[in-house]
Amino acid sequence: MDRNKLQLGLIIVSFILSGCLSQEIRNRNSQGQNIICFGDSVTFGYGVAPGDDYPAYLQKLTPRPVINAGVDGDTTFLALERLQNDVLDKDPRLVIVEFCGNDFIKKIPKEDTLKNLSIIIDRIQDKGAMVALVDISSGMFFQEYRNAFRKLAHEKGAIFIPVVLSKIITNPAMKSDFLHPNARGYKLVAKRIYQGILQYIK
Repeated sequence: MDRNKLQLGLIIVSFILSGCLSQEIRNRNSQGQNIICFGDSVTFGYGVAPGDDYPAYLQKLTPRPVINAGVDGDTTFLALERLQNDVLDKDPRLVIVEFCGNDFIKKIPKEDTLKNLSIIIDRIQDKGAMVALVDISSGMFFQEYRNAFRKLAHEKGAIFIPVVLSKIITNPAMKSDFLHPNARGYKLVAKRIYQGILQYIK
């Protein structure tokens, strides 16, 4: 292979790996003030005391105000009903969207879940805020959603944060029950989410 072509190829690969060719995130210059964590029991902090939920740990990592808009048991249908009051009216800069567990448990078709998430993302972005879509798949849990979430985030110009529960739900020392982290687990979730959003909230 020609040496120049090889060097060019290596440069292209390095750009890809470093994220220089990453997608454009919609509303990156958002003028909103708040980071809003919009989700179900994983966002709410099921199984731990107040202050041990992931939004509380996230608040310790960023000077920007963080609002916990998680509701235990929420589906994407219920999330749509409270989107205006709990998110859009709260001056969002970035909304971290975490849903699908209850849709899966209640046997809501995946197509409906993705449709609802698409609407949620559109409405948040129309408000002028960024969206980060969280993938809670881990091991055998919710794997069928992972690629669909990644694709949806790419299509919408949203940040994609993969497998935040990896090695948490499968580790008894990191969880409070079968599906929820404990304080130690939520702290790790917050760190992973922070790493995913850091470059967009500076």
